[in-house]
Amino acid sequence: MANFTTHIAVGTVVSGALATLTLAADVVAPENLVAVTLAGVLGSVLPDIDLKDSRASKSMFAGLGIFFSFAALFNAATKFSIAELWILWLGTLVVVRYGLHYFFHKTSVHRGIWHSLLAGVFTSVATAIVFHYVLHRPEGVAWLAAGFMMTGYVTHLVLDEVYSVDVMDTRIKASFGTALKLFDRRYPWASLAMTAATAAAIMVSPPTKMFVDGVSTHGLWSGLQQRLLPSDKWFGVIAAHRSAAGASQTAAPELTTGSIAKPQN
Repeated sequence: MANFTTHIAVGTVVSGALATLTLAADVVAPENLVAVTLAGVLGSVLPDIDLKDSRASKSMFAGLGIFFSFAALFNAATKFSIAELWILWLGTLVVVRYGLHYFFHKTSVHRGIWHSLLAGVFTSVATAIVFHYVLHRPEGVAWLAAGFMMTGYVTHLVLDEVYSVDVMDTRIKASFGTALKLFDRRYPWASLAMTAATAAAIMVSPPTKMFVDGVSTHGLWSGLQQRLLPSDKWFGVIAAHRSAAGASQTAAPELTTGSIAKPQN
């Protein structure tokens, strides 16, 4: 399978390409674009969370530990003394970072259910929930982040499958078929639990109407088509060869194709 560096590099390139399209379409504010792009990069390494000693797993649980420890601290800020708050903060950090990490890896196997499209759907819906209800982003932005997460997740799975084929030795490794799968047939109970978790996440997820309406507008896609190639010169230096129909067009339009509502100030 591909290593962490390869996954993060390819994931960054793919997420960057999507971010470029999103920026050209002007569908979200720049500050939201950074966050949704990071969701895509995170998705490109997230399947390896089930590998105990992987950097993805350690970083993920460290991040969760920091998040929940500060959430507990802020929630109890007016209820306890400073000494008690220190104990609460540190205790939550240790329990999540090491306790939850230990329990998770005692009950999971590498390239199990987390290396599946079902897990990708779950993490994508969970991303939409976090963006909308925790980070208070608009529904359209939340589902855009979910789309970036799913793209990064699938990129990881595909890359692992590609690395399962030894091109130089013209053979297929034993790991082929264990990364990109709909669900894990080897562990039906894990697949059932992930299905239940996904269904529960979908039930509490934000509405998708704003996102669907935004990305399905004709103006968005026609605007992207017009901006795909330069109308005159590449970077203002190299002449661009366009068709007769394209040559009659004026300069690229301004960023006015936005269709996902932005938060109001």
